[in-house]
Amino acid sequence: MNSGYSLFGSIVITSLTKFNFFLSTKPIQISKRPIIPDILDAAKIIELARDTIQIEERTLSALAAGLGDSFVDAIKSIHGSDGRLVVTGIGKSALIGHKLVATFNSTGTPALFMHAADAVHGDIGMLLEEDILLILSKSGETAEIKALVPLVREKGNSILAIVSKEDSYLAQHADVVIEAKVEKEADPHNLAPTASTVAQLALGDAMAVCLLNLKGFGKTDFATLHPGGTLGKQLYLRVSDIYPRHEVPRVLPDANVKEVILEISSKRLGATAVVNREEQVVGIITDGDLRRMLERFDQFSAVTADDIMTTSPKIIAPDELAIKAAEIIRENSIGQLLVVDGSRYLGIVHIHDLLKEGLV
Repeated sequence: MNSGYSLFGSIVITSLTKFNFFLSTKPIQISKRPIIPDILDAAKIIELARDTIQIEERTLSALAAGLGDSFVDAIKSIHGSDGRLVVTGIGKSALIGHKLVATFNSTGTPALFMHAADAVHGDIGMLLEEDILLILSKSGETAEIKALVPLVREKGNSILAIVSKEDSYLAQHADVVIEAKVEKEADPHNLAPTASTVAQLALGDAMAVCLLNLKGFGKTDFATLHPGGTLGKQLYLRVSDIYPRHEVPRVLPDANVKEVILEISSKRLGATAVVNREEQVVGIITDGDLRRMLERFDQFSAVTADDIMTTSPKIIAPDELAIKAAEIIRENSIGQLLVVDGSRYLGIVHIHDLLKEGLV
């Protein structure tokens, strides 16, 4: 009988036995231990937090120093593949795997996650002929990984491993092994996956960054995959996507103060353009201009738009990127930009529009 399937059968029997055991026993009771007084001390809390970060920092430093040919081989293997990168793992490694898949996909490396436990119950069907399997495991000895590896071997897919123990089952059976050696976990009992998961995450991120550089993956590519994100908006959102949301405030140069105030109030943009009969912009009147008018004039009945407008207002073309509008508004400490196509006035872009888009 195939040794891989024999191993798989023994794992299934063991799992069923454990399942029946848990069904027949009472839930595990975790005793409520009194809080140790020292733990409540602020200095002790900071000390524990710093110890955790320093342990993980040392792990990452050792990891960086130990990178070698196996890491390069893994990158070349993924870059040269016509298939996808399938990431798998168990427990906390699986959670790290989910994050890495998201990072790979968003940086131009097609990837998907396959849980190791589900893989031996049918999900291995998602592994296509050209795909490469990346297995994350601290021990490299978990039963699910041992069951999965021979099945993948039989399908003929390459196996890359990020594993902490170089003499483990996984390390002995993978095509490329990236050792993520961990001296100790950060918790006092050296049990909770902390430094080991940080190591997996860092190596996966390093792989993603190397691959995106090899692909020449740039800002435009990133924006293509993130059209709803801030970077996507910076590279794609245009002024013409924004200004049509509003009505178009405008008055003639000879409009009186009442007409100006009503136009600004009704259009709710805090300003109005002043245009001539040909719809060409000759100025702008903002709330600030109205306040300055109160300082300059005692009587307003004869005051016109031409008397209080700001000439040579800041303008922008409709086909410009919205991020440029944000830059002009920020640099000039203003709240509105007039949108002008050639000589024709089209509308206003308000700072609040840009704030809503996350550009200011």
